[in-house]
Amino acid sequence: MKVFISVDIEGITGVTSWSETTLGNSDYSQFAEQMTKETVAACEGAIVMGAKEIFVKDAHDSARNIDITKLPRCAKLSRGWTNTPDSMVAGLDETFDAAIFIGYHSAAGTDGSPLAHTMNLGNNYMKVNGKKASEFVINSYLAADYGVPVVFVSGDEMLCDKAKEFNPGIETLAVKEGLGGATVSINPDLACDLIKEGVINGLKRIESCKIAIPEKFEVEINYKEHKEAKHASFYPGVSQVDSHTVKYTAGSVKEFATTRMFIL
Repeated sequence: MKVFISVDIEGITGVTSWSETTLGNSDYSQFAEQMTKETVAACEGAIVMGAKEIFVKDAHDSARNIDITKLPRCAKLSRGWTNTPDSMVAGLDETFDAAIFIGYHSAAGTDGSPLAHTMNLGNNYMKVNGKKASEFVINSYLAADYGVPVVFVSGDEMLCDKAKEFNPGIETLAVKEGLGGATVSINPDLACDLIKEGVINGLKRIESCKIAIPEKFEVEINYKEHKEAKHASFYPGVSQVDSHTVKYTAGSVKEFATTRMFIL
């Protein structure tokens, strides 16, 4: 079995403030360590289920957060950014049996996390086919385009609830709940135990986690700065709806992801 793991930090147990997510800050190291521990727990669950190859994508900010010395021997770690449309799932392809998302978070325009956002902090929301889209949704479609089902996700409670609506077969683990500017988290060691268990359960149901790809992607992005909407409107196929909003329609996952890469 070959497993792909994408790891973000805003949905890691205990993470509450932006300062805790930034490499070099004084309060960053303990949460980067927890990010590593939760990644290792996911690897351990995959190994129990027979994974011989594990590819880990460090998918937060600098993409230099996970301690490579803690990963099992069968795992490879991708650090830094490829600057390709696959972004947070760069390295994923048709050879993988399943994907796992660790430390994911609620979408921009929702209140499930103090750190809710989609791809960056420059937008109020991104809608895909009429619904506010999280990074989980974007990356699930990218995985599905390679024929790879996402079988497990951990993160905040709202993200997990939305993930279940999007993919009823997926195994989820809410490590915390967002309440205004606060979070309420479970014990970090317990989170790791439950991630391992959840990955095992998810990998037992790979077939039930497959999702359908829409015939088209109708995308709307509302920016915080009106100048960004003006800038995006010059990309081929993108039109400006109002002072802060653009839209485009894509006929494939790759077209959807490529346009997003250039305008968001």
